[in-house]
Amino acid sequence: MRFTEATPWRMPRRRSPSSSPAGKSSDRIDPMKISFNKVGRSPGEFRLRQESLEMAGSLLREGAHEVLLESTIDGRITLACDRCGEEFTRELHLPLNLILTDQPRKITEDLDTIEFLDGVIDIAALMEGEIASYRSAYHYCPTCEAAESDVEIEY
Repeated sequence: MRFTEATPWRMPRRRSPSSSPAGKSSDRIDPMKISFNKVGRSPGEFRLRQESLEMAGSLLREGAHEVLLESTIDGRITLACDRCGEEFTRELHLPLNLILTDQPRKITEDLDTIEFLDGVIDIAALMEGEIASYRSAYHYCPTCEAAESDVEIEY
């Protein structure tokens, strides 16, 4: 099973007034929002591209209210150096294995669980969140990485 625009019955619809002439509303399918009910016990593949990054993977039902997402985010990402402030690009290969649920869960040690309480898995929001999380870490450009030993640490 694949989740793409070729299988529109697998995805919820959303209104988009700008997608039709004269500003009239029309139904438009969002291929990256997938209903929990449509995820089966055999892997359903997906692929999403945003700028120079691509997220590809699969969704697999693990239980009545749990879906396993296995994917990677690959491509080139632009970052700002945390030392000098210069922008630079870096190759990104970010494996992502998450448990998705449509019900609140008790707090456990498993921090890789994401709740979608509206019953719809939003792949684009997942990708944006993971990219934002990656960007929030400290990153140094190649010049500053090479000069790492020249930094004086004060205690």
